[in-house]
Amino acid sequence: MVDEIVQTQAEKTPERIAYIEGDRTITYRDFNRSIDALAHFFVQQGIQKGDHVALLLGNEPIMLEAMYSLFRIGAVAIPVNPHYPVRDIVYIVEQSEAVAVISYEEILKPLKEDPIVQHVTYWAVDRGDLRVEEGKRAPHIARKPTDVAMILYTSGTTGRAKGAMLTHENIYANARDFGTSLEYDGDDRVIATLPIFHAFALTVVVHAPLLRGASLILVPSFRPRYVLDVAERHEATVFAGVPTMYHFLTEYAKEHQREEAFRTIRVAISGGSSMPVAMLDAFESTFDVRISEGYGLSEASPVTSFNPLDRERIPGSVGQPIANVEQKIVDADGNEVPHGEIGELIVRGPNVMKGYYNDEEATARVLKNGWLYTGDLARRDKEGYFYIIDRKDDLMIVGGNNVYPREVEEALYALEEVKEAAVVGVEDWDYGEVPAAYVVFRTTPLSVEEVRRRLAETLATYKLPRYVYALETLPKSATGKVLRHALRKR
Repeated sequence: MVDEIVQTQAEKTPERIAYIEGDRTITYRDFNRSIDALAHFFVQQGIQKGDHVALLLGNEPIMLEAMYSLFRIGAVAIPVNPHYPVRDIVYIVEQSEAVAVISYEEILKPLKEDPIVQHVTYWAVDRGDLRVEEGKRAPHIARKPTDVAMILYTSGTTGRAKGAMLTHENIYANARDFGTSLEYDGDDRVIATLPIFHAFALTVVVHAPLLRGASLILVPSFRPRYVLDVAERHEATVFAGVPTMYHFLTEYAKEHQREEAFRTIRVAISGGSSMPVAMLDAFESTFDVRISEGYGLSEASPVTSFNPLDRERIPGSVGQPIANVEQKIVDADGNEVPHGEIGELIVRGPNVMKGYYNDEEATARVLKNGWLYTGDLARRDKEGYFYIIDRKDDLMIVGGNNVYPREVEEALYALEEVKEAAVVGVEDWDYGEVPAAYVVFRTTPLSVEEVRRRLAETLATYKLPRYVYALETLPKSATGKVLRHALRKR
């Protein structure tokens, strides 16, 4: 069971540090005791096996304690971005049939006033609603590996968010298999600045490190200077982030001569979205730290592939399937395509979700014959390395030709004047749709003519952006993923 991750380490290495928060260090023994005490509180308050509890919390001890204590009593944890608009939070609380919500009074106040979720119990951590008695133990509650442990809601960029049901087996298997791939051990100190309410962070910087006895360094929010400071102070060994984080770390380090801050980092992990090769090269040349890209999605707990540490790293590739996971590239009829051809990526393994909560129709669309259809276009080379091309929904058809946003973005990032870039398709009378580029420039913005002229050296004419819009920033999710749907609405 997932909650046994901490309990096992508390029995094996009770004095080892489980996590660091500011100047505080908490051992596995004390962490496990806190989990037990909070689990006892939940039971006393009427939380039963199978009950759903929403956690609107950040990268802080109470988030970890609440999550693992709910696992321990057989309840279901629902991590939610606390910065979501109220209407989105209300939808998730209602759709998930949550019986309780844990957050801060400021966030809970508008929820309490909403007539749709009046029946829910609200606990404000800053008001002291979680009255925990030290030394209390959680009662033994029988659980099965196939019991749902967590519901993770997708971002909902193409409609209402869907709740992926992850079982104890799903989460544990992914933590075990990814932890093996990354070679986590008790000497590792992992920077946890990715939002813990996100699937990527939950496995990569929480479950997998704890399973193998590593120590977490909790960072409340991503700030380049603070990340570099804690890396130096605590001699961190692993950093995980999304591409935009790597970009800002590189920019800050160059400007403030902080290139030595990551000297103890043995590996950097990138996920969430594909990293432009130019961005990868800039980070590695600045810090002399290797980036290993991986791939995953909430519905797969999330990691399915990773660039192995003991083999060649292929820039632009998301690596090979981790242990116990299978991946294939298929056409529209579900038939596997030859190496090098583009098709939809499908995955199978013990990490694949049980289904979407209260949504059999959506479940049937993505789970077919034991395979999870990801909705991502990809290709595989002869050596078995996978490359994510784009989302199926982001593919542009320009005058009958397929154009993938990532290919155009890679070309834009290769221009020294470009700091950030994103490409989307916009409607066009003659061609159906054409590429539009949204760019954050380092200097005076280039004209659309100059951008097209420069990109014509590497891209076919139909792939060149018809429009180039200069922005101060790109719209991003809480994890730093560029929100293309927001750009389409501009």
